Amino acid sequence: MFRNTARCLDALFVIAGGLLAHWMRFSTPMSLSDTERLLIAFNCVLVLLLFPGFGVYDTWRGKPLPAMLARVAAAWTVVVATALVLAFTLHRMDAVSRLWLGYSTLISGTLIIVTKCFVHVALRSVRRRGMNSRTVAIVGAPGFSRSLLAHLEHAPQAGFKPVCVFDTTIEAAGTFGARLNRLPVLTNLDAFAAKVRQERVNEVWLALPLSEEHTIYRFTRMFRHDFVNLRFIPDVRSLSLFNHALVDVVGLPTLNLSATPCSPPQMWPKLIFDRLFAAAALLALAPVFVVLAIGIKLGSPGPVFFRQTRKGVDGRPFAIYKFRSMTVHHEAHGQVTQATRNDTRVTKLGGFMRRTSLDELPQFLNVLLGQMSVVGPRPHAVEHDDLYKDQVYGYMDRYRIKPGITGWAQVNGYRGATTKVEKMEARVKFDLFYIHNWSFWFDMKIVFITIFKGFVGRNAF
Repeated sequence: MFRNTARCLDALFVIAGGLLAHWMRFSTPMSLSDTERLLIAFNCVLVLLLFPGFGVYDTWRGKPLPAMLARVAAAWTVVVATALVLAFTLHRMDAVSRLWLGYSTLISGTLIIVTKCFVHVALRSVRRRGMNSRTVAIVGAPGFSRSLLAHLEHAPQAGFKPVCVFDTTIEAAGTFGARLNRLPVLTNLDAFAAKVRQERVNEVWLALPLSEEHTIYRFTRMFRHDFVNLRFIPDVRSLSLFNHALVDVVGLPTLNLSATPCSPPQMWPKLIFDRLFAAAALLALAPVFVVLAIGIKLGSPGPVFFRQTRKGVDGRPFAIYKFRSMTVHHEAHGQVTQATRNDTRVTKLGGFMRRTSLDELPQFLNVLLGQMSVVGPRPHAVEHDDLYKDQVYGYMDRYRIKPGITGWAQVNGYRGATTKVEKMEARVKFDLFYIHNWSFWFDMKIVFITIFKGFVGRNAF
């Protein structure tokens, strides 16, 4: 019922957008031309046909609003583009006002998106008050079940109401064991199934480890004749996962345990921003480069730039560029001595550059070459990678994306030399948080923080 109402509303919004656009363009709302009527009809039919394919009318309970709105916007864009292709094919575009077309596309799209946004927010409010909820029974060990219950408790707007827990660690003859978060804990499978059926529980969540295939099979077989939604929520707390979605590989359903966190289309905004920002920075900073280069040459003999091999995305090596801040010296093979406070190797100009991060500016060349990003985990010397990869859990996962000039760890105070394993562990936690929660706007936040307070640090020397 609700889906049919939503479809009818979307079609009405297409018609309303066309009429309002005609009134705005010609000041006569009802005298549409034949071609305009044809385009409106095309759009109405395409909305009814294509929107379901984009999942616009699927349930969005517990899912983020931005993802829903992005899908609706994409679906509307495809509808308009398809209608234009059809009109071109029928040679009817010569009589269409481009201004009317733009107005109608914008108005109808806005009405559709705003209405869905309003409905979503209204439903969240209703569910937060305990209405329009779906009952859930959780199957799993007490530890992970408790975590899921905490998630549900902190997300009442999702509208999921837990009613009981089945403890898979023990199976006794009794009906109830203990209580977990004020919910009854069942230990007998038949009693659990009876409760689910008697109370008409909407969903059963199997919160089980990946190895519990036989247990999953037992529950799918138990409820094979019941109209209850079975969901598998894998207990992967012991694993560091990236992009842990179900993907298709050669026709097989595959769960990524360790893979590149974002698909290439998701990274396009980041790639475009990196190149444009790096080019603009190099042009704007060209006079600074010249002044620093002269100062470096006058301060001590040696090259202007310091080059060192670092690891890039997926561990591919590249040569990172910095302004030379130390006197030329040689170290034993496989050894890198980090700069310390009052290090005699650091020149006067080099000390200033290191404190203000000016020595890092040549890395915009690495960004322009596609070896680095403006924002990302800082790449460390290869020797440090070899030292910490076995001491810090998840250390090498930092290289699942391009390293950056600045990063979430750096703007949170983790800059400069790292002399203790504990400090490196904290830095890696920030880097992994960034990777797990990456978005283009997260990058912009880090860039602004860096510009306003991230260049100078007391730990850089």
